[in-house]
Amino acid sequence: MEFLASSLLELITQTSTNLPPDVRAAMSVAGAQETPHSQSSQALNIILSNIDMASDDEGPICQDTGMPTFYVHTPVGVNQIRIRKAIEEAVAEATRRGKLRPNSVDSISGKNSGNNLGEETPVVHFEQWEQDEIEVKLILKGGGCENKNIQYSLPCELDHLGRADRNLEGVRKCILHAVWQAQGQGCSPGALGVCIGSDRSHGYDLAKQQLFRTLDDVNPNPQLAQLEAEIMAEANRLGVGAMGFGGKVSLIGCKICAANRLPASFFVSVAYDCWAFRRLGVRLDAGSGVITRWLYRDPERPVERMARGEGFPLTGREVILTPPLTEQAVRALKVGDVVLIRGEVFTGRDNVHAYLMKNPPPVDLHGSVLYHCGPVMLKQGEEWVVKAAGPTTSSREEPYQADIIRKYGVRAVVGKGGMGAKTLAALEDTGAVYLNAIGGAAQYYARTVEKVLGVHLMEFGIPEAMWHLRVRDFAAIVTMDAHGNSLHADVEKETGDVLATLTKV
Repeated sequence: MEFLASSLLELITQTSTNLPPDVRAAMSVAGAQETPHSQSSQALNIILSNIDMASDDEGPICQDTGMPTFYVHTPVGVNQIRIRKAIEEAVAEATRRGKLRPNSVDSISGKNSGNNLGEETPVVHFEQWEQDEIEVKLILKGGGCENKNIQYSLPCELDHLGRADRNLEGVRKCILHAVWQAQGQGCSPGALGVCIGSDRSHGYDLAKQQLFRTLDDVNPNPQLAQLEAEIMAEANRLGVGAMGFGGKVSLIGCKICAANRLPASFFVSVAYDCWAFRRLGVRLDAGSGVITRWLYRDPERPVERMARGEGFPLTGREVILTPPLTEQAVRALKVGDVVLIRGEVFTGRDNVHAYLMKNPPPVDLHGSVLYHCGPVMLKQGEEWVVKAAGPTTSSREEPYQADIIRKYGVRAVVGKGGMGAKTLAALEDTGAVYLNAIGGAAQYYARTVEKVLGVHLMEFGIPEAMWHLRVRDFAAIVTMDAHGNSLHADVEKETGDVLATLTKV
C-alpha cells in the first residue's frame, strides 16, 4: 500500500481546511436567516469569510484541530497494524505542515508531544466488513465543543424544564437542555449527535458516530425522525444565536440513534459539535492505498464561496484600542461596542494562567491585552508565522482571571463564550473589559497578525506558550464591561426563560 500514508495525509488536510458541502449549505442558510447588522449576523459574516479563507489557503478552519478520531473499515485479511502506522505517520506529517495543531498532551507530566502522537492518540476505531475497499472516516472535534458534551441519567431534574422521565419526552428535554447549556462556549450554531440508551462509554461513542450522518438526511426510524425535526425547530427558538450573542440560529443539525440498555440505566449521551463541523471520509484501494472515492465531497465540484461580501464591514463606529490601554479608555466602553485592536497583545491559556498565579509574568502586563488563544505556529527560518489563531473558551480561566487582572493590571481579556461573576467583579473594580472574538475564525484572526514579536514559556508547548503578537484591526465585541454588565449572563437568563416555555404538558 505505497500510497496509503499520502492518501491519509490528504484526508487530514482536507478535513482540517475544507468544510463539507452539507455543513456549508447549513451555514449559508444560517447566515441568510439571521437579523442583518445584529451581533450574531456580524459573527456569521466573519465565520463565512473564514470558511473561504481556510479553503483558499489550505489553512486550518479552526486552530483547535481537536483529537483526530478515525473510524476505519477494512476487508477481511487486511493488515490493520500497517494502517495504524500509516495513520500515525500522516498525523505527524500533517502536524509538521501546520494542518493540525500539536494537541497531544501527556496527562501525567503535562508535556506536549509536539506531533499529535502519544498514548492512545490519535484515536483509531477498526471494524472489518465484507467489501473490497478500505473506508476511513475522520472527525476533528475541538476541545471547546468537546467540553460541552453532556450525558444525562434519566430520570433527572433539569434547569428550567423540570423532571425528565424515561421516555422520548424526557429525551427531548435533555437534548434541548444540552443546546441551552452550551451557549456560546461550544461555538454555536452547533450540531448534535445523540445516543439514547447503551452504557456510559459506548453511548458517548455512538453519539459521536451520529455526527458522520449528513445534515440533510432523514432518520430511518420515524419516531426519531420526528424528534430530530422537533429539536431543530425548538432549539432555534431558544435564541442562543451565533457565539451565544442571541439570535435566530442556535443549531444546524441534530442526529439521534437508539441502543438497547440495561434495565437499571437510561442514559442520553450528547456529542456537541461546533459550526466548524470537520468530518470527511475516503474509500481506498486495498492494494495500493490510493483514494478511489471521497465521502461527503466531490473534489471535481468547485467549492462555493460562503462570504456575502466583506467579512466584517466597517461602519466607522468601531472603537480603536491601542495597547497599553488606560483605565479611562476601557471604562468608556460598554456592552455591544465593536472594537478594533491595533498594537501588541499576549496570548495566554490554561498553563499560562496557572503559572501566573505562582510566578511573575515574563512580560509587563500592565495595560495589556491578554488573548485566550492557542495558535497554530510554524517556524520559517528564524521567524515564527501564525497559521491559525482563533479564540479558545474563556470559562476555563475563571478560577484565575480575576486574580491576574488585579495583580498585573491587565486591561482587556479576549476570548470566546464569556466568563463568570468573579471575573465580572474584577473588571468593574479595576476598570477592565472582556472582548468576545469569533470562535473558530482562525484564518480571519491569523490575517490580523502583522508580526510575531516573541514567545515566552515555550516549555508548555506551542498552544500553551505565551506568544507576543502585533495585530492590526483585530475585531471583537465588548460582551462584559467595566460597569458590571454581561451579555453572556443576559442571554443565558433570556434563553433559560424561553426554555421553560418548551415544557410540554
